Amino acid sequence: MRRLRNVKIVATLGPASDSYEMIEALHKAGADVFRLNMSHGSHDEIRKKHDIIRKVEETTGSTIGILADLQGPKLRVGVFAGDSEQLVVGAPFRLDLDEAEGDAGRVCLPHPEIFAALEPGASLLVNDGKIRLKVIDCGTDYANCEVVIGGVISNRKGVNVPDVELPLAALSDKDRSDLAFVCELGVDWLALSFVQRPADVEEARELVKGRAAILSKIEKPNAVDRFEEILAVSDGIMVARGDLGVELPVQNVPPIQKRLVRKCRAAAKPVIVATQMLESMIESPMPTRAEVSDVATAIYEGADAVMLSAESAAGDFPIEAVTTMDNVATEVEQDPTYTQIIEASRKADRMTVADGIVAAAREIAETTNIKAICCFTQSGTTALLTARERPRVPIIALTPEVGTARRLALSWGTNCVMTGELDRFKAAVVSAAKAARSEGFAGEDDLIVVTAGVPFNTPGSTNILRVAPCDERLIFSSDPE
Repeated sequence: MRRLRNVKIVATLGPASDSYEMIEALHKAGADVFRLNMSHGSHDEIRKKHDIIRKVEETTGSTIGILADLQGPKLRVGVFAGDSEQLVVGAPFRLDLDEAEGDAGRVCLPHPEIFAALEPGASLLVNDGKIRLKVIDCGTDYANCEVVIGGVISNRKGVNVPDVELPLAALSDKDRSDLAFVCELGVDWLALSFVQRPADVEEARELVKGRAAILSKIEKPNAVDRFEEILAVSDGIMVARGDLGVELPVQNVPPIQKRLVRKCRAAAKPVIVATQMLESMIESPMPTRAEVSDVATAIYEGADAVMLSAESAAGDFPIEAVTTMDNVATEVEQDPTYTQIIEASRKADRMTVADGIVAAAREIAETTNIKAICCFTQSGTTALLTARERPRVPIIALTPEVGTARRLALSWGTNCVMTGELDRFKAAVVSAAKAARSEGFAGEDDLIVVTAGVPFNTPGSTNILRVAPCDERLIFSSDPE
């Protein structure tokens, strides 16, 4: 299903979008990738959604990506005798390992690893930052705090520790079980929560064993500080602005978002901008002007994808939310300013033959009357390098690997077409010409650019470029190479 935009849309599935009819409608409205949130739902429910997506894919003839988002370790306080308490600014409050019910002066925090990492002066944020505590003194089983921002604290509210790197693995026991399940199921992307260090990603990669691409969620200050190291071992990135906005001053998030998106673009790795993009559409059929501007900003920055969370998972208007995002993306990409910004921010260190080939393909396509860049890719690397160039013409990624096609559903501007195994470049050119015509990108009288690697079916071997006609008779009558 050809889109009239380059940026991709990720839609989260949930109670509002778990039927075949709704998932098909969301895809037709613009969803390119579906997110399965492993924080909610049993394995049977996740399997049902996965199977429906694959049926929609078969029915529509589209390539649809599936992203499984692991929950990550959840840090929560215990329970209160009265279910909740009011904390007053300036009052003392103690966190400890005592499992007794809490009161206005203390509550259990059943995470000794937090106490082991805390130091006086550190901040603890409760309930998404609505309550802020400052550590006055601490030990291996307690932290005496002062209430800096007060409010109502209730049972099992989440705790964030922004100031220190916690000695916690990104994968909990639940995550390991979920990881094994979704990899066996056959998801295309695995989103890793609570990433603090490169080792977290490397641990997950050992367990995944190549069955899915790994996307690191950047939601902690430590991950921002070590971003380049994390990016180097990740296949993609999600800028999870919700948790970043809790653990960092909110004014820090927009410049961080811009920096991370640019670094991902330079590395030719997909980047999703996520969280609260059209939050009001959970309950309203229309977004706020600020939300529309927020989505547009991510697109102007060159993000590969923008994501809907509760809007499509639990909202009253999931189709309208996807449609709105699609409309905003289409309008932004037609703005001449968009092209100027994207091209002005194009920066990459071109070190390989493949880098040079895709850069040349873009230059040729933009200086002549070329209708599309067709790249043959086994692993997806060539298509990602081509997408990094952000060309003005469509990208057609041809691959014999269905897994590669589905993963590329997350990559900017890539239109994936399945092709058989090829062993000659002329056959590749003919296949590209047919795909360009059948997908509506070019007519018989038009030209395309074709890139491929010889020998074929060797990942990372892109070394040849040809400007070719879409008329197969002209291809066969011309010099073969």
